[in-house]
Amino acid sequence: MGKVFTQASVSLDGYISGPGQSGFDRLFAWCTAGPVATPTAVPDRLTYRTSEATARYLRELQDRLGACVVGRKLFDLTAGWHGRHPSDVPVFVVTHRPPPSDWDPASPFTFVTDGVASAIALAREAAGHRDVGVGPGGTVADALRAGLLDELRMDVVPVVLGGGTPMLAALGGTAPIGFEQVEVVEGIGVTHLVYRRPAPRPG
Repeated sequence: MGKVFTQASVSLDGYISGPGQSGFDRLFAWCTAGPVATPTAVPDRLTYRTSEATARYLRELQDRLGACVVGRKLFDLTAGWHGRHPSDVPVFVVTHRPPPSDWDPASPFTFVTDGVASAIALAREAAGHRDVGVGPGGTVADALRAGLLDELRMDVVPVVLGGGTPMLAALGGTAPIGFEQVEVVEGIGVTHLVYRRPAPRPG
């Protein structure tokens, strides 16, 4: 069975968007800052152009990814990725509201109304031996609290946004959660940091 991870472009002060959903041009500038092309499943909509080191990092993610779990806010913000997620994998949308009126049940999006844990379980089943990506946003905090997140991937961008949406929000009262640093990848305009939860010790 694969891992459950989250990945997000994050500012030096820990935000995945600035005030009023701003700052995305700075947070994602690294995606087109280099010479090496890494197409997604919808290359006309998204093809990364990065350093070779970042391209290897992205290819590993693409090869491992089998399903995604996202919140309704992200789904609506992207207009449901116009019917097809850039990774072209099943997507499970955590929500308390019914699907949009124009939603096609044959699309790769499944709306889950009983929480993140249920969505991750469905995503694991769909992904098989491959990994499940969660978030970003509040779904990440819910997965952390439930002990379901194995890996944090932070694409740290050298900008300070001064406010907005934190990468790890709504974790007040949560006991400390330890991670081990397993990889650092230096790209153009970004540093990719990978942290993994240590395996439980026997006994």
